[in-house]
Amino acid sequence: MDADAIVIGAGAAGLSAAGALGADGLRVVVLEARERVGGRILSRPTDRRAIAIELGPEFVHGAAPETTAVLRAIGGTAVESGGRSWTRGADGMLHPENDTELDRAMELVRSAPAHPGDVSVDAYLCERARDPALAGAIAAARAFVEGFDAADPTLASLHGIAHEWRSAVDEFSTRPIGGYAPIVAELRRRCDAADVRVRLATVVTQVAYGTGGVAVRAADGSIVRARGAVVTVPIGVLHRAPDDRGIRFDPPLPAATARALAGIAMGDVAKVVLRFHAPFWELLEDGRYRDAAFFRDPNGPFQAYWTQMPLHGESVVAWLGGPRAACALARGRDALIAEALHGFGALLGAPEAARRAFADGTLHDWSADPYARGAYSYLRVGAGRARTALTEPVAGTLWFAGEATVDDGSSGTVDGAIASGLRAAAQVRAALGAQSGRKA
Repeated sequence: MDADAIVIGAGAAGLSAAGALGADGLRVVVLEARERVGGRILSRPTDRRAIAIELGPEFVHGAAPETTAVLRAIGGTAVESGGRSWTRGADGMLHPENDTELDRAMELVRSAPAHPGDVSVDAYLCERARDPALAGAIAAARAFVEGFDAADPTLASLHGIAHEWRSAVDEFSTRPIGGYAPIVAELRRRCDAADVRVRLATVVTQVAYGTGGVAVRAADGSIVRARGAVVTVPIGVLHRAPDDRGIRFDPPLPAATARALAGIAMGDVAKVVLRFHAPFWELLEDGRYRDAAFFRDPNGPFQAYWTQMPLHGESVVAWLGGPRAACALARGRDALIAEALHGFGALLGAPEAARRAFADGTLHDWSADPYARGAYSYLRVGAGRARTALTEPVAGTLWFAGEATVDDGSSGTVDGAIASGLRAAAQVRAALGAQSGRKA
């Protein structure tokens, strides 16, 4: 055996699993397709040390104990998202956001009865639309499913969305000072400290497994053998056929595992970061938007824009999730940046001011990224406990981790990914025990 354990993928889940296993004395090899670690975390520094451009995850959702523990270990901190929120009304003007409709929307889904056999969120909302008094709450619920969960309401499981919304994950969010890069760096440092070997630019094409161990083949023809493997690549990659940059499992995965994978979808997100020479919006209308954190535009080209509040920065994020995002991404990078800039300026009634202040824009298309194939996961109708099913070992030598395998409401988050890696490491540790092959 070349190692005790192979970890496929060096995102938050993979680094967490590898670091924990290495710290326990096991010989660990990490195989990562990209030329960097971090997976769907993609941070770019700015000249403001406290503010980073985040093309992937940006916020810490809920209590996030695992993320908080890493931050604490490096002396970092996160600040609670603050500032005022504004919404474009039916009159086309921006008004201070009223949380009443969103609160009603959350309650509408959280209190949904357990439909036998499950239904889609869209089917449930259409059913409730018979009550005209719920029109506002229904529209807000549909928008939140698309925008926050990056899900298609016609495909998303009512049971799955309701379960997530009942958790505490959505109740508040913070932003790590300096972005997520220091967190990724700490997870990598732990791997290095535990003598974990990290091989970058190594695309896994085949995983042969059985009770005797695993053999993982890469696109360059190399093969790594170990007593077990943890697969942490995104669900979107696992959905791909082997001849379409997917991974071939030999033998094919058991029916229960295959059903679980099929029950989880990857959502689409168009996230454009607009950078300005100065925060021009803070000067508009006698400083009306100086403390603005969010601008929502239900019928605009992007569902929401947000600033770096409570920090005053020069960047604004334009966000679009769900089915509309897939269509927007097809228009290409330059068109999306132009639409985001125009949409933000028009929303504020100051398109010319936005154009004059504009410095540049950037984005990363995670749906087209061959090593992501989507932003983050949600459950399809009828998926049941698919996330939990993926935590079950296969043949005693194969484990799955990643945000899609978390069933406590924190799927789709960095904290969920870290927690899943630690969970998988504990499972591997229990299975492999203190057999031969441990480091001296």
